[in-house]
Amino acid sequence: MAHINRKYIDSHWLIFCVKGIIAILFGWLALFNSGNSLPNVLSFVAVFLLCLSIVEFTNALHRAVKNNGWFVSVFVAMIDAIVALILLFTLEQNSAWHLIIIASYTLIRGISEIVIGFKTTVDPTDRFIWITCGVCGAIMGAVIFNSGALSSTFFVRFFGAYLLVLGISSLIYGAHNRNQKIEDHVARVEAAKARKALKATKKPTKKASSKKK
Repeated sequence: MAHINRKYIDSHWLIFCVKGIIAILFGWLALFNSGNSLPNVLSFVAVFLLCLSIVEFTNALHRAVKNNGWFVSVFVAMIDAIVALILLFTLEQNSAWHLIIIASYTLIRGISEIVIGFKTTVDPTDRFIWITCGVCGAIMGAVIFNSGALSSTFFVRFFGAYLLVLGISSLIYGAHNRNQKIEDHVARVEAAKARKALKATKKPTKKASSKKK
């Protein structure tokens, strides 16, 4: 069987829905619970990233079984896990350190989503979802970088706002991805029926020609 290397955006639609639910949940917590102490707020963020990494590792396993290419999923999962562990093991560090980590993560993720939107799909809906989410990530990353003068936990609210956008975008994309796969399946079934019907019409013609001979 030939090796298939489908794009990361072709991952199972449930992956994006689960990521969307997780992002909305932790985005809400980060946005409206940032009055807590900085270590508690950063623990929320770290747990969120660990959950994302588990989902991505599951996605990588699924893609490997389907021969769809697992490298991008593993890479994304490792980035999420590494950033989460850095936050967990540096909870007592200065808040400026955490601000830089979260801002860099948000900015890089946003730019990556913009690149994915432009480079890996021609579907206008897919492209709009990825680019819109990426632009929000890039903007929020820049805003977080410039929020150092505010309170020590306020910058996490901007990250929470980005997570809400990420979660909603992931849910929308997951639903759209599911609809696309259903349409593709229906099209393949109809094409198979058309081929069978074409073969069925050709067989009597062959028998008739052999009788004439």
